[in-house]
Amino acid sequence: MNNSKFLNATLGFLLVLIVISNFIFIPVNILSWDVFGYYLYLPFTFIYNDLGLNNDAVIKAIIEQYHNTATFYQASQIEGGGYVMKYSMGLAVLYAPFFFIGHLLAPILGYAQDGFSLPYQYAIFGGGILYSMTGLWVLAKVLRQLFSDGIASIALILVVLSTNYIVHISMYGQNAMSHNHLFLAYALILWLTIQWHKTHKPTMLLFLGLVCGLSILSRPSEIVCLLIPFLWGVTDKNTFREKIKLLVVHKKQLLLFALLIIAIGFPQLIYWKMYSGKWLFNSYGANAGEGFEFLHPYLYEVLFSFRKGWLIYTPIMVFGIIGFYFTHKYNRSLFAAIFLYFACNFYIVASWSCWWYAQSFSQRALIPSYPIMAIALGYFLTWLQNRKLVMNVLLGTIMVSLSLLNIFQTIQYYKGVLHGDRMTRDYYMATFGKLQATDADRQLLLINRSFDGTETFQDSSLYTMKYTERLDFNIPGASENYVMIGDSSAFRLDSLTIYSPAIERAYKLITDEDHAWVRVSADVYITEDAARNPFCAVTHLTHKGYAYKYKTFESVDMKLALNQWNKISFDYLTPEVRRPSDPLKVYFWLMGSRPVYIDNLQVAIYTPHKLHS
Repeated sequence: MNNSKFLNATLGFLLVLIVISNFIFIPVNILSWDVFGYYLYLPFTFIYNDLGLNNDAVIKAIIEQYHNTATFYQASQIEGGGYVMKYSMGLAVLYAPFFFIGHLLAPILGYAQDGFSLPYQYAIFGGGILYSMTGLWVLAKVLRQLFSDGIASIALILVVLSTNYIVHISMYGQNAMSHNHLFLAYALILWLTIQWHKTHKPTMLLFLGLVCGLSILSRPSEIVCLLIPFLWGVTDKNTFREKIKLLVVHKKQLLLFALLIIAIGFPQLIYWKMYSGKWLFNSYGANAGEGFEFLHPYLYEVLFSFRKGWLIYTPIMVFGIIGFYFTHKYNRSLFAAIFLYFACNFYIVASWSCWWYAQSFSQRALIPSYPIMAIALGYFLTWLQNRKLVMNVLLGTIMVSLSLLNIFQTIQYYKGVLHGDRMTRDYYMATFGKLQATDADRQLLLINRSFDGTETFQDSSLYTMKYTERLDFNIPGASENYVMIGDSSAFRLDSLTIYSPAIERAYKLITDEDHAWVRVSADVYITEDAARNPFCAVTHLTHKGYAYKYKTFESVDMKLALNQWNKISFDYLTPEVRRPSDPLKVYFWLMGSRPVYIDNLQVAIYTPHKLHS
């Protein structure tokens, strides 16, 4: 079999593998979780005619019927009612052809034409498979332009079988998340960039503008994709000047390229303006737990942490990173383009406050960059093939071992041994080589945080009470709200003073570990039934005024007796925080109009005995 046939056979095998793996791991509901958010533009434009989601009863009915999500985090509610989608509309554009196929098939097959029934789900599922297969096919064409077919084949195999790629285009993410779509986009950006620099044909640059525009519309941070065509061929100051001259010569093409990208992004700006009142709207703004921390990136964590370190769970990419050196050695004309793209993209990925990217295997946010990493791997392999036999055998054995480790860890992830977001060093070591975790092993995981915030503090023996802080309101005459009830001092909540004084403390003063339990207690005195005069105890941690997790203990659940002091208590698990200075706040809030009396408001902090690593 010659090299060309070998590459074709390799590609054919990997394409079949994609199809088989998708049908082995068919999701229960393709249109769920993040995909639900990407997709909402389509049914609420073409079926419900309510892109502002003003009728939230429709959303509630859909979620109740199809169980798309545990909480409706996929949109941000705005003042005056209605919602703004959390995600930009690029993925919806890519879903659109398959949405319309599902829309046509639904009544023919006897399903509801509601945008979410099975024909829509499987149309999107089929589209995801098609995008994944096309992405690999285009990447093979790119690698064939740069390497021998043998090296191109090995690089292709390493990207698919030695990374988290196969996990996130099959068993996780319904094959409908951004990863495989953007993987295709970057493969196309590379291919079209190569072709335009060979031919300077306007059609190539226009197609490149279309792909770049859709990439940015899918995820605005993908604007870094423009570095690839702009820096292609640049090796020094002279070639940079030559590149500028080339772009000036083809300025009409460049203008059309830029206008096309702007035109593709303009509908998103119009949408934000129509439904938020702003041309640029930060849809993550009200979510304290997500946002960019460009001044405090999580570089080490993204690369090396056992929670989600890329080089821990996708170790083959060590050779991809080394491969940039050999890219510079063997093909300087594309080094600047792909390395600066990788560096900028990695910095952006590592600057996201939720740097572990929720439930996933390894660093899923880096999967779109794998076509670029395939080139770096290719140049490492180019160097390796010219080494002595001993070096070939040694490094080849290491690469095969890392590939087998990745495959085994993929199996562990599928079986639930490797957890999607709670991994620690201790747990990783305890389960290394295992296909089943014990209860003792699971005690080494990070604390389990629920979506609805209903965690209960069950085993205090694993914790140490670090300190307590109390407000006893024993300040006679401080204000008319400081009163005496019998022999006890108290603070009176009434229609003019609906909030009590608060206990407030920065997270860094609570704990330096990944979590703590906060036990809130107080004495409460009421003279009217709590159902008719409601109030609550409030606990929250905030970032820039937005709550990570807002928890209330409602008066109707306190089981209070009238005209006597009642002891109440509830627990609060701290959320993941972005900055150690973010404050915890505990207070009471009166929603009724009749007086309620509070005394001995106390916060006790419990921290785990052992710091998870």
